[in-house]
Amino acid sequence: MNQFQRARFDHIGVVTAERQPGESWVEATRVWVTSPRAHPFNVEFLRFADDTPVTGSLRTEPHVAYRVDDVESAIVGHAVLAEPFQPAPDAGFLTVAFVEVDGAVVEFMQYRDPDEEGWF
Repeated sequence: MNQFQRARFDHIGVVTAERQPGESWVEATRVWVTSPRAHPFNVEFLRFADDTPVTGSLRTEPHVAYRVDDVESAIVGHAVLAEPFQPAPDAGFLTVAFVEVDGAVVEFMQYRDPDEEGWF
């Protein structure tokens, strides 16, 4: 199992059916997300469209997100739930992937700028 620095925690994602203030649209996964930077405990809310391609635990369970230097390396040895993609391809500042680790959903985030503090 690949190890990563726990100090590089980014956020927790929580699935909801309710509209949230400040939602942004992610076309690749057909989901509205909120910025964890706007939440005092770094919580991101995800609200999936009915026609989302996302299925299984990624669609129904919360996730924890960590910043990594290399998404491709981070996913090696894990059950991949979502292959690496750019949630905001026009901006090109972030690549993410989702894996399952011991039954938990984990997001790995590779920022172009490791000190990035922005969101969509």
